Amino acid sequence: MDDRLQTIFTWQDTFNQMVRRERQLDFDQSTWIQKMGLALLVELGEVMEEARYKWWKNQTPIEPTKLHEELVDVFHFFVSMCLDAGLDAEGLYQGYLAKNRENFDRQRGTSAKAGYSTQEMSE
Repeated sequence: MDDRLQTIFTWQDTFNQMVRRERQLDFDQSTWIQKMGLALLVELGEVMEEARYKWWKNQTPIEPTKLHEELVDVFHFFVSMCLDAGLDAEGLYQGYLAKNRENFDRQRGTSAKAGYSTQEMSE
């Protein structure tokens, strides 16, 4: 089976290049990351809308299809931001693994970083 994360990064890079070429968009790295970050925040806002975050409003059931659509939009902009930052699929994967290990170590109290262990709570 193909590496799905690599496939996503490849397709997103192809799409980004097409849009930038056809729309004649030529920003520096910092500007692209800022633009992608803003777009990501807007999409996260749409996720919150779909998740019915307004506790002061009469609630309606979440529509999973719409929620999933917004989450995919978030992922699109996140992958674009990774690409603009020079982080490829393998780098993201390896970074995730390292951070996940550290997060587990923190919760177990085996990390060099203090303040996360549940054992520290009872002391």
